[in-house]
Amino acid sequence: MTRKVVFLGMGGTIAGTATSVEDNVGYRAAQVGVQQLLESVPGLARALGTCQAVSEQVCQIDSKDLAHADWFALTARVLHHLQHSDVTGVVITHGTDTLEETAYWLSRVMPSDLLAHKAVVLTCAMRPASSLTPDGPANMADAVVVATSSSARGVLVVCAGHIHSAVHVQKVHPYRVDAFDSGEAGPLGVVEEGRVRLFWDWPDAKVVHKAHDLASLQVAGLPRVEVLLSHAGASGAMVRSLMQAADDDAPLRGLVVAGTGNATLHKDLEDALLAAQRAGIRVVRVSRCAYGQVVGTATAMEPDGLEAYALSAVKARIALMLDIAATQS
Repeated sequence: MTRKVVFLGMGGTIAGTATSVEDNVGYRAAQVGVQQLLESVPGLARALGTCQAVSEQVCQIDSKDLAHADWFALTARVLHHLQHSDVTGVVITHGTDTLEETAYWLSRVMPSDLLAHKAVVLTCAMRPASSLTPDGPANMADAVVVATSSSARGVLVVCAGHIHSAVHVQKVHPYRVDAFDSGEAGPLGVVEEGRVRLFWDWPDAKVVHKAHDLASLQVAGLPRVEVLLSHAGASGAMVRSLMQAADDDAPLRGLVVAGTGNATLHKDLEDALLAAQRAGIRVVRVSRCAYGQVVGTATAMEPDGLEAYALSAVKARIALMLDIAATQS
């Protein structure tokens, strides 16, 4: 039986083009198909070994414009391919802007049994395919090395030679090719000369989240959750505006607020959030700090208290949407 590595294209900078090879900023994302990207990867055959490459274009989009429907479309194709015994792993080419969100989404909704012995590897580029020195081909080759590693499992991100877990990875730089970081946890490992060197073990596939009926969830739509930021001079005006703006098609169900320090909030914003919580809106706090997470009992805000998640704001939004959906179902 011929083993396969499936490449799913989502667009992004890795598939972008500019009029000049020297232009790494003024390009148009999502112009090159995933099959054409594969053909540009030097040493792909060596990285694949005895595996065969299979490609499929799921969507062709600048990842800043990603919609929930794109997540569902991608998830369906990942599920389809991972269920086949001849598929060794899946590599997803994706834009960098929302890559951490898509990775976390997949880590939460993919059945753990499918990830117990196979890896879903998201990769990307900070320079377009038309660049004089594109970083996409090397990232794709490294992603193949990880996807075909016999021990690899879980949802991973590979960029600039580093291997990150979906839970910890964040984009931390708008320009440099090494644009991703995993905070205090650090990367899981690196790819060096076509070989994986691990610092930590692969993500634990036994971590079980609430099961989700993806078909029903797609029909019902994800609950609307918005993200806010606490800062000097913050007020509750945005919270009150969101509460007052009636939207029968997508009513507000939750709010994630990135607080200062240990997820502390400006008093005016805190009062508005507590009022929203009393009105039935789920409110979750996270720290806006790049490193660390909410510590101790700082979650207790009298009289109601606002719960805290140990995630970045954008990942907390995904977690809260799924939590609300599970409760409603």
